Amino acid sequence: MLFTRTLCTRARAAALSLALVALASVGQAGAAPQEFGNSDRDRGRTILNVIKKDLQKHYYDAGYRGMDIEARFKAAEERIGASQSNGEVFAVIAQALIELKDSHTYFVPPERTVEVEYGYEMRMIGDECYVTAVRPGSDAAGKGIKPGDRVLAIDGRTPSRATFWMMEYLYYTLRPQPALKLAVQAPGAPQAREVAVAAKVTQKKRLLDLNNNLELWKELHDIEKAERKLAHRYYKVGESALIWQMPVFNLDDREVDKLVGEAKGRKAVILDLRGNGGGRVKTLQRLVANFFDRDVTIGTLKMRDKTEPLVAKTRGKDAFTGTLVVLVDSQSGSASEIFARVVQLEKRGTVIGDVSSGAVMQSEYHSHGYGSGTSVFYGVSVTNADVVMSDGKSLEDAGVQPDHPLVPSAEDMAAGLDPVLAKAAEVAGFELDPKKAGSMFPVEWE
Repeated sequence: MLFTRTLCTRARAAALSLALVALASVGQAGAAPQEFGNSDRDRGRTILNVIKKDLQKHYYDAGYRGMDIEARFKAAEERIGASQSNGEVFAVIAQALIELKDSHTYFVPPERTVEVEYGYEMRMIGDECYVTAVRPGSDAAGKGIKPGDRVLAIDGRTPSRATFWMMEYLYYTLRPQPALKLAVQAPGAPQAREVAVAAKVTQKKRLLDLNNNLELWKELHDIEKAERKLAHRYYKVGESALIWQMPVFNLDDREVDKLVGEAKGRKAVILDLRGNGGGRVKTLQRLVANFFDRDVTIGTLKMRDKTEPLVAKTRGKDAFTGTLVVLVDSQSGSASEIFARVVQLEKRGTVIGDVSSGAVMQSEYHSHGYGSGTSVFYGVSVTNADVVMSDGKSLEDAGVQPDHPLVPSAEDMAAGLDPVLAKAAEVAGFELDPKKAGSMFPVEWE
């Protein structure tokens, strides 16, 4: 099944610092011991072959970015033959795609029967990793993990700009864990401490009984909680400005128009794209259309056998023409990076924050299943186009360099301050206390 064209990343494949053996060495979260045999290996080979065909049919580069696809997948098949668990099999399949060093081509394994929530969030800020939020009542909170703590190691591995994407992919997608051992250092502390932090592990049902109203209600409630975490939020600053926190590019044209319409009569818009990993191409086009009074060529899509301009048609007199400030950070990816760069190239506004992730391609998601009766689904995201900006350059592996580089310090995070949003307010022409800025958009936990 093909979904809408996306500019959204879940895995940053920029380096191969964590090898397959590291992936395979991590245990499976909440999994009871199961027998593993040749039928499981055969299923792994089948999945590998299906993904290979998707790659051969849809990948934008017929040369596979220099990778020998036959040799790579043959080696993966041999490794599956030596695997001792489904976790190892999935790691082998994932690694085969990681070899492409492509941020938008990655394997999505079958959904697990357990849900893992770690109880904290962390992010690369500059060249260092920090805890940015902790869920009240979690094991992390109980063991003294706090925002502003510098993360020196995760299960013995040092996070960096080159490896953090892989850790996220490993711990959130491939092999979620019931606990992680963190080495953290609090602001002003003379040394780091190691602490084992347990995740909240919830057993999920494989099958949903649609005749059970209570079960159905709970499932819908869980979906609602997950969606709330991705909700768009905005704050009106009198007649001065609209501050829009945009977590993902997932809106249709009407919804984009409506949110930008909230800025009508105001002098400025601050668009907060920090943590925004991208999303739908059409949402990007409509967002650009709402901030330019002319048509804009966003860039060029370079596909396997053709090129195609990516154009945003202006909304004309309905476009917002006031001051525009865009915020980005290390987790701003894909569509959010493209928007920020268009603003720079067209001299439309000011970009503030950290260097963005440099994960900018266009991809399509292909869903597959196996099993008789009850199907188990897996999928693969395949890049179908590189995105070349109007200056002739790609943002992949480069990212957006902000006009005003600025990141919060460990002390800022510990105190709940947001100096980046406060600086954006200054550029937009009004005052905003960093403490107030830090309280505007609290973390929405699922």
